[in-house]
Amino acid sequence: MKTLVFKETNVSAYLFQDSESLQIQSSQIVVGDPVRFIVGDCNESNVSLFENVTGPDDWVGGKYLYTQNDGWALNSEWTEPEPEPS
Repeated sequence: MKTLVFKETNVSAYLFQDSESLQIQSSQIVVGDPVRFIVGDCNESNVSLFENVTGPDDWVGGKYLYTQNDGWALNSEWTEPEPEPS
């Protein structure tokens, strides 16, 4: 797997399969070849890409922090979403 992590906060925003093509550009991230989608809130100045990582089983964008030295840690600012009413 590979993860895009916001440089300022170490928050893991996206997790991708190793085989997924990512083009980190100055204004966006292009995902896929052919293009599947564009990540407009990430770019070369605000995220780092870490490859060959194993994401937590319950990974959700924003729930975990990632650093190369320390690996994964639960984001202390994360709150579980409210369950859908039945």
